[in-house]
Amino acid sequence: MAKNKKTLPLVENVEVVDIAAEGKAIAKVNDLVVFIPYVIPGDVVDLQIYRKKNKYAEGRPMRFVKYSSLRTDAFCEHFGVCGGCKWQILPYAEQLRYKQKQVVDNLQRIGKVELPEIPPILGSEKTEFYRNKLEFTFSNKRWLTLEQINSGESFDNMNGVGFHIPGMFDKVLDIDKCWLQDDVSNQIRNFVRSFCAKEGYSFFDLRNRGGLMRTLIVRTSSTGELMLIVVFYDDEEDKRKLLMDAIATEFPQITSLLYIVNQKANDTISDQEVVVWKGNDYIFEEMEGLKFKIGSKSFYQTNSEQAYNLYKIARDFAGLTGDELVYDLYTGTGTIANFVARQAKKVVGIEYVEDAIVDAKDNSKYNGIDNTLFYAGDMKDILTQDFINEHGKPDVIITDPPRAGMHDDVIGAILFANPSRIVYVSCNPATQARDLSLLDAQYKVEKVQPVDMFPHTHHVENVVLLVRR
Repeated sequence: MAKNKKTLPLVENVEVVDIAAEGKAIAKVNDLVVFIPYVIPGDVVDLQIYRKKNKYAEGRPMRFVKYSSLRTDAFCEHFGVCGGCKWQILPYAEQLRYKQKQVVDNLQRIGKVELPEIPPILGSEKTEFYRNKLEFTFSNKRWLTLEQINSGESFDNMNGVGFHIPGMFDKVLDIDKCWLQDDVSNQIRNFVRSFCAKEGYSFFDLRNRGGLMRTLIVRTSSTGELMLIVVFYDDEEDKRKLLMDAIATEFPQITSLLYIVNQKANDTISDQEVVVWKGNDYIFEEMEGLKFKIGSKSFYQTNSEQAYNLYKIARDFAGLTGDELVYDLYTGTGTIANFVARQAKKVVGIEYVEDAIVDAKDNSKYNGIDNTLFYAGDMKDILTQDFINEHGKPDVIITDPPRAGMHDDVIGAILFANPSRIVYVSCNPATQARDLSLLDAQYKVEKVQPVDMFPHTHHVENVVLLVRR
């Protein structure tokens, strides 16, 4: 006998009162806090609760009783289904206000450190088409929207290329137009999809592991260069050649056309062989006359214009006079290291990805910078007391770790190094706040500057200056 499906509770006329983490908003039902996506403060909704814990619940809006006076129209046709750009319906000034609040709340609630007055967040001049990198996934099981399901239409072709549906690893929303990157990105993706449909190419089966087309990575740069990386799963040379030639013909402006055959279980390409089909295996970014080489595996801040503002703030916080030894932790392709090198005596950069360190060294060479040293390896293994004793105790440490923040061993090494100033650049104020609390015994927070790198999302960067007590 089939098990009866449990009826989900519906609560009527619930007002959304605040913004929460991960781009969701908050409503209160009696004493229960409910997290809801795709709504903003001031909306009044009929709410369906689908997951309930002791202290909170998760819900979805089933009907809008009243729209918030703050609400603005979403500009993207995929809003509400695609997991990105959840704050499109919130005016940009309000987005900035909530991001500022997020930074302050995290530093106060998690960090519990004494804070200076925090200036207003630095907003992004571009709020659309601001990204320089996007990755699209091919799937033979594309996500169907409720409108498509209810249309009664028969969908024989389930191939799609776009973004993963949140919480569903094997489902991809087929994207027609994305507003995040230069429109050439849309043109390339839509051309490849049409070409593959015409030629009968198979799209990746994310659950059962099979199919030709796996992912597509588009990188643009402020110099006008364009990189495309086509990632295949099946190794079918004739089909691969036909597609790569078609792309090269259709988009002659691509300066770096690359491909990878990745038959691993995951999509990461850091350990994969990259084959150059046309052009170079890199593109360049430019900043204050400095050129930065960006390879297929290189990390570079995805909002180029705001990256420049972010690095200027970091350099200003470092207070360099030309006599300092600087350590740049999680240096990536050495962008910050090379950006500050002309104002420092010497810069030592450390990064996990070996290919990025190759780019970092090349970037110093391209720009005639001879006072940098770069090392590849796990930060907690490289940055040891022996390393510090060998290279000298730094006057300034600049650190820009991943979202998880810094390992306890790295924080211990920083405290041993005992620099006079630490500039902490973070893409996650929560883990940054945790790390600040661990540094608080020896360092005082002197300056804080939030920076918005990702309009229409909840993500925010934050730069903190710590000064030795």
